[in-house]
Amino acid sequence: MRTDPHRQITSRIETVRNLGILAHVDAGKTTVTERILYVTGTTHKRGEVHDGTTVTDFDPQERDRGITIFAAAVSCAWNGHRINLIDTPGHVDFADEVERSLRVLDGAIAVFDAVAGVEPQSESVWRQADRYGVPRIAFVNKLDRAGADLDTAVESIRQRLHQAPLVVQLPIGAEDGFTGVVDLLRMRSSVWADGDGTAEEGPVPDALREEALRRRRLLEEAVAELHPMALEEFCATSALRAETLGSALRDLTRTGEGVVVLCGSAYRNRGIEPLLDAAVAYLPSPLDVPAVRGTEDGAEQERAADPAGPLTALAFKVNATPTGRLTYLRIYSGTLRKGDTVMDASARRTERIGRILRVRADRHAELDRAAAGDIVAVVGLKSARAGSTLCAPSAPLVLEPPTVADPVVSVAVEARGSADADRLAPALARLVEEDPSLAVRTDAETGQTVLSGMGELHLEVAVEKIRRAHGLDVNVGRPRVSYRETVVRGVRQLVYRHVKQDGGAGQFAHVVLDVEPLEEGGDGKATGFEFRSTVGGGGVPQEYVRAVAAGCRDALAEGPLGGHPVTGLRVVLTDGATHPKDSSDLAFRTAGRLGLREALRACAMVLLEPVVEVTVTVPEDAVGSVLGDLAARRGRVSGSTVRAGRTVVTAGVPLAELFGYATRLRSRTQGRGAFTTRPAGYAPAPGQASRASNGAPAR
Repeated sequence: MRTDPHRQITSRIETVRNLGILAHVDAGKTTVTERILYVTGTTHKRGEVHDGTTVTDFDPQERDRGITIFAAAVSCAWNGHRINLIDTPGHVDFADEVERSLRVLDGAIAVFDAVAGVEPQSESVWRQADRYGVPRIAFVNKLDRAGADLDTAVESIRQRLHQAPLVVQLPIGAEDGFTGVVDLLRMRSSVWADGDGTAEEGPVPDALREEALRRRRLLEEAVAELHPMALEEFCATSALRAETLGSALRDLTRTGEGVVVLCGSAYRNRGIEPLLDAAVAYLPSPLDVPAVRGTEDGAEQERAADPAGPLTALAFKVNATPTGRLTYLRIYSGTLRKGDTVMDASARRTERIGRILRVRADRHAELDRAAAGDIVAVVGLKSARAGSTLCAPSAPLVLEPPTVADPVVSVAVEARGSADADRLAPALARLVEEDPSLAVRTDAETGQTVLSGMGELHLEVAVEKIRRAHGLDVNVGRPRVSYRETVVRGVRQLVYRHVKQDGGAGQFAHVVLDVEPLEEGGDGKATGFEFRSTVGGGGVPQEYVRAVAAGCRDALAEGPLGGHPVTGLRVVLTDGATHPKDSSDLAFRTAGRLGLREALRACAMVLLEPVVEVTVTVPEDAVGSVLGDLAARRGRVSGSTVRAGRTVVTAGVPLAELFGYATRLRSRTQGRGAFTTRPAGYAPAPGQASRASNGAPAR
């Protein structure tokens, strides 16, 4: 039943749901979002991705390419609840958009293709949600497709995501004959006729009653195994009441011990109302999640979701438009009013709120205020970036920002005409302001401007945005991957003395360093940097130890093999000495930087190149050609399965070998092949034997 979008929504925080839509490319995220907007009465016409008429894919590039590129926020009302919804990208190149969205969400709907089940990027975004502890429910979409099978998709959730799927619906009909679902809690059916998508409720069809009772029993047993209260009732009565089942499902969803699974076909507008009901029933409100934690002067504090508390908000997205900056906020505590002066706690400066907007993709409705639990956009902030904390000036607090992945692909960009050269730098700066996963630098050797990002498509979109939004004609060089350097055999007791006397106060620092490879992680690859100090007896005061650590981090920016960043090592400060007058933080930071550089030149180093996991879906008659091409690209096949008459090949391939692969795959499969990628870490580049970087034997 469609609701009036203008009906009065209570302002109580428990009626708010901040949710995201997560999925692999083409699983139907945007179509699910469109149907939610239609069913809730927010829109009066169903938008279609293939027609370029969707609300959330409003950017011209999204409509041209038929994929979601930028996370888009919308707001709607359902049965007395306010739902703030973020439609996230599914392509791996835009995973940073997903990361920033998950940082501010309280729950999520994971969408899976009923034919393909859990796909590579589905697994990636699921792991991202795990890192932020975001509760999820699952929606198995496209049950009307040939080869769709709910049980197979559910089993892939169990096997690939290591979750306990709790299926609460039984499909009515299969493939093109899919018409509705049976609610296993209420034991009622919902059938959708073609048209506006209104469901007709009724009893369970006689032909499905026995199967529905069997599945209800399986659901009760699965819930009883996971939930203590449900287990007590199940042992006493050998069954679970619908109320007990619903309460247990809510608890298991919010703790992450189980995932509620629903099904439907978003394209045919079937299954959306039960999905909304489940989102409201099982996913948490801002009051149901732990209080947000931040730091102030090194001390950790909590802020509860209280509109009367001190203002605490996190900026998670910035749109730098020609008419001004639009900053998206999640308000965790307090109330924000138009005209308020707030503090950017990250930058320690104050800003003024010009306007507050309720967002519906590229359209906005002005508000006088927004309270704890809201997701809104504001106009007037001049310097706040994605990850900035905004708070009351009298109660500063810094929240942990979303993590930003390191770029792995770079291209050189330059303006074609001299008249556009001065406009290129501001255009690139605006790009980085909007998307922190992009980076811009000037190559020291060539003087070229280098744009770095998460993948070939990511950079294509960024360059096209410069052309369209700023009217700049630019030349783009061939993509280059970002290499890393790592230690495979270290050095011990490297002594470095930094002494400088040039009149006045001098500089003195003496450090002794051990450098060794960092142990491999669970994925078999060593990454990161670790610093320790074993200095005893006050040889190096603690404040100077911190300076040495900072200097060592400075030295990691350029390795000895080719000036690439260094990763996968541990540095131990074992000894040192100070001077009563000439020692300082600056002296020990310099000693740490120069000492580690000297140590790395004595270590056995190896060059690493980024590797991605490629999943290629091709017709059976093209498998041999595709496997041969992957082998030529130094790919290592790790698996092969057959799904719905098509072969799915998984392989690890160096990222440098994948440039132009989309065109090659189309030609080898007559346009019938498709592929997706996800990062798989780093591996030694070809011909990289472990060796001391300066040719000297490592000690």
